[in-house]
Amino acid sequence: MDATQLLKGVLDVAVLAVVEDEDGYGYDVVRRLRAAGLEEVGDASVYGTLRRLYTAGALTSYVVPSEEGPHRKYYGINAQGRAMLELQRKVWTEFSTTMNNLLTSSTQPGEAA
Repeated sequence: MDATQLLKGVLDVAVLAVVEDEDGYGYDVVRRLRAAGLEEVGDASVYGTLRRLYTAGALTSYVVPSEEGPHRKYYGINAQGRAMLELQRKVWTEFSTTMNNLLTSSTQPGEAA
């Protein structure tokens, strides 16, 4: 199973979860995702996800000047993003429970017990 394909399906919710408690700029979000165990996440994928979530109304953004380089665009979750995150948590819990049950079952579907 290719973990990068799985990651594509859950990147939106992973990004929302990362900025839930603390706003972050693009590379900061990438770093936090990797520190959480998603080492294969790509910079471009995260930047695109941040822009998409912002356009969808789930994130706010603001620019902070930097003395060590270009200004940084920070993203923070808003009420719509929190509602999306809560819904996706429920969906994930149901989905992962179903998959865990399937993968740990001693009898596969269609087989006699």
